[in-house]
Amino acid sequence: MRPDPTQLKDWQIAEAAEQSMKPIGQLTREMGLEHSEILPVGHRLAKVDFRKVLARLGDRPTARYIDVAGITPTPLGEGKTTTTIGLIQGLGRLGLRATGAIRQASGGPTFNIKGTSAGGGLSQCIPLGPLSIRLTGDIDCVTNAHNLAMVALTARMQHERNYDDSQLAKRGLRRLDVDPDRVQIKWAMDFCAQALRQIRIGRGGIRDGFEMDSGFQISVSSEVMAILAIAQDLADLRRRIARMIVAYDKQGRPVTTADLEVDGAMAAWLADAINPNLLQTIEGQPLFVHAGPFANIAIGQSSIIADRLGTKLADYHVTESGFGADIGYEKFWNIKCRLSGLVPDAVVIVATVRALKMHGGGPAVRPGLPLSGEYTSENLALVEKGCDNLLAHIDIVKASGVRPVVCINRFGTDTPAELERVRRIAEQAGALAAVSEQWLKGGEGAIELAEAVVQATHERHAFRFLYDIKTPLKERIDLIARKVYGADGVTYTDSALAKVQAIDDDHTNGDLGTCMVKTHLSLSHDPDLKGRPRGWVLPIRDVLIYKGAGLAVPVAGDINLMPGTASDPAFRRIDVDVETGRIRGL
Repeated sequence: MRPDPTQLKDWQIAEAAEQSMKPIGQLTREMGLEHSEILPVGHRLAKVDFRKVLARLGDRPTARYIDVAGITPTPLGEGKTTTTIGLIQGLGRLGLRATGAIRQASGGPTFNIKGTSAGGGLSQCIPLGPLSIRLTGDIDCVTNAHNLAMVALTARMQHERNYDDSQLAKRGLRRLDVDPDRVQIKWAMDFCAQALRQIRIGRGGIRDGFEMDSGFQISVSSEVMAILAIAQDLADLRRRIARMIVAYDKQGRPVTTADLEVDGAMAAWLADAINPNLLQTIEGQPLFVHAGPFANIAIGQSSIIADRLGTKLADYHVTESGFGADIGYEKFWNIKCRLSGLVPDAVVIVATVRALKMHGGGPAVRPGLPLSGEYTSENLALVEKGCDNLLAHIDIVKASGVRPVVCINRFGTDTPAELERVRRIAEQAGALAAVSEQWLKGGEGAIELAEAVVQATHERHAFRFLYDIKTPLKERIDLIARKVYGADGVTYTDSALAKVQAIDDDHTNGDLGTCMVKTHLSLSHDPDLKGRPRGWVLPIRDVLIYKGAGLAVPVAGDINLMPGTASDPAFRRIDVDVETGRIRGL
């Protein structure tokens, strides 16, 4: 008998489903993988040696390629990963071979408010416990590789302070003369820890390091994670790690991980992490889990390597981008597709009546507090007004030359009239639309969505990038602000403008992609501006250079690379069954 998601928590459904999940050997045989291509991690999950698979299947036709994005969400999320998994299950119900790629759960949201991002109800990725906590250690490897760069930098600064040039030479070192006010990275950890945003390190004597201001960022926002997401292979990852800029010297020249001679050791930490993890949906379809979330402060994409694998092993491959089309899809469109050479045959925009009501002027939605009555009773006026946000996201996807599929992710309180109003508005805007109930019914509830996606993948489209890679950075930022976010223009702090001009003037930077940092809670930089804001400008306060990843990272508004933990975090409800060792409360 099918579990009832209205009566059980997600972890309870996952726990029940895990009792009958496919052994990893059966799953990989059904995918057509050979024994030598599998790196088992216990009985229920594995890493896949992508080099062997791609060497064997390199000339095979690729699958239909689908990206899942969304509208601007409420702080609770709108079920984008649930929809991604439900779509894969729905395609399976149509008799189609489908794979997927989702991003690995970060400890930050898992133990804070948003949860594991493993799906929900009857559309989940299992086994849930390993997925949610550590998995095969990829994020730990990213954290350690990142922090090793900081160890190398701070130790070098200490030794250069304590030794003269001749003493350094005896140790095989040359003076790098790092400017302590121009250190470009911080320490990393995979939790939301606002207390560590600004710290002072190296306090004590000359043996206790170099004293300076520092701080922490969440691991998934690290340039190392961006490199893992976009690397084509281990050689590409190794080259990119070596180009990472960790600081500047007192003459303004970059100091890289290669200058610190730590690049090889960093790459060694990632030698296994580059292989994607293989898990499965509740209904037994293969799911690659690789790279990290947070498209508001990072690239926020499942990895290029995972997508290359998926498109060789199935009829349809579904990948996931973080947050709304303004953030996640824009980066998928203009960064990931450009680097991977893969272009989407369909793009899904996940919308909920709840979020549309919020964008239509409904009361604030706050994690941990009950929803206001406007969200649980019919209100067509709020829905229709809020659809302005949906229309903005439809326009974003259409600007890439692809006709979007709007998935109306149905909640139990949605009324038929509200769902029909959203469908009508989406179709009038030129999108396909489908109501989906994957949370409640699994693949069966996503058949209508799967059929719409299959239709979209067979339509002709002319995929095009928003800008040429040779376009100056300042022009690119303006294009993204105006054409994607709907801004009237862009303003810069003096320091940010100087950095933009320096990037445009410095031909040694190569063709840097543009990875915007912006709130996910609004099309604008201001999380309080809901709907489709008009009459505003995008303020750029800083620009980071991720030379290894090949990205310029403009930072808009008041957003931080280290999120904070809320007053009622999820860790209060997570525990372990001491008899079985199974994790409860995820």
